[in-house]
Amino acid sequence: MVVNYKHTHMKFNTKTIHGKQKHDLAYGAVMPPIYQTSTYAQSTPGGHKGFEYSRTHNPTRQALENAFASIENGNYGLAFGSGLAAIDAIMKLLKSGDEVISTSDLYGGTYRLFTRIFEGFGIKFHFIGMQNATNVESYINDNTKLIWVETPTNPMMNIIDIKKTATIAKKHDIILAVDNTFATPYLQQPLDLGADIVMHSATKYIGGHSDLVMGALIVKDKDLADRLYFIQNASGAVCGPQDSFLALRGIKTLHVRMQRHCENGKAVAKYLASHPKVENVYWPGFEAHPNHDIAKSQMKDFGGMISFTTKGNNYEEAIKVVERMKLFTLAESLGGVESLSGHPASMTHASIPKKEREKTGVVDSLIRLSVGIEDIEDLINDLKQALG
Repeated sequence: MVVNYKHTHMKFNTKTIHGKQKHDLAYGAVMPPIYQTSTYAQSTPGGHKGFEYSRTHNPTRQALENAFASIENGNYGLAFGSGLAAIDAIMKLLKSGDEVISTSDLYGGTYRLFTRIFEGFGIKFHFIGMQNATNVESYINDNTKLIWVETPTNPMMNIIDIKKTATIAKKHDIILAVDNTFATPYLQQPLDLGADIVMHSATKYIGGHSDLVMGALIVKDKDLADRLYFIQNASGAVCGPQDSFLALRGIKTLHVRMQRHCENGKAVAKYLASHPKVENVYWPGFEAHPNHDIAKSQMKDFGGMISFTTKGNNYEEAIKVVERMKLFTLAESLGGVESLSGHPASMTHASIPKKEREKTGVVDSLIRLSVGIEDIEDLINDLKQALG
């Protein structure tokens, strides 16, 4: 029996399981089947059941895109082969001579895409601090077409006021895109706060099990959606049906996983803040964290991402700390059920020049943790032995 509720009336926890979903029409499968096909039979030219070629549409991917739209309170979802492919599609809305205002503290891969690829096509980028949203307006001119926001930012956990930034963007008829990867739709829904586009590296919390690479875009406006669908099809950076199936499965437990990520994140942040060898802990849940009040108002909780520095800011010592961790696996990425550690200066943000990354706080001793859903006592003990 197909669930009869309208997705807009469902609470979030229900949307993760039922939002914009329907049982398979062929056999009533509860989970959307993996349609592992590149093409579809036609009875006559143009005579098909809504699917012609899997770069354009695939039933498994379509089910996932509907789920993306549902959990972000959007009308249209798009799935891509990676988070960077999703960002690449947004950038293709622009043309030479256009300008972008971006937060200065952002994922190194995004920075690389902006500066090493799209600057070469004549797009100009302004990387600025956005903790005070009104700072954005002074960089706007007639060529400004896009404002790019991460919040919380990677890896400094800076919080940007989405609602205030959206007000500025709308005043000047500029697209506001928000990377919502760290917060997830469980904690924060940027479209409801006025954003035009939400982007996710679905590789992370949405997939949740470190077994896929994927990107997502969600929008409300049909004209904007149509432009992005055209780019998605024309450029072809789509995900396959197997990964679509895995992401759909991940979404169904997003709410319960995020609850535990938040609980464990809070405990780890408090432990690190009390440790004699730790200098700074960056976690939006602390009242002293910059823009904590904004985080409190636009987020449901504070997440499982934490960064910290050790006293003395010694590069080699930071490397030793992450090498000594046992439960916190040293690895790229984040958002899986297992806890991960990373050293941004040598890993995720190595593509950003040292002088530039240090301006935003990405110093040599900075360690980033993605706190998983293991038993918190085991995680604390692992940190204890690694820090010494």
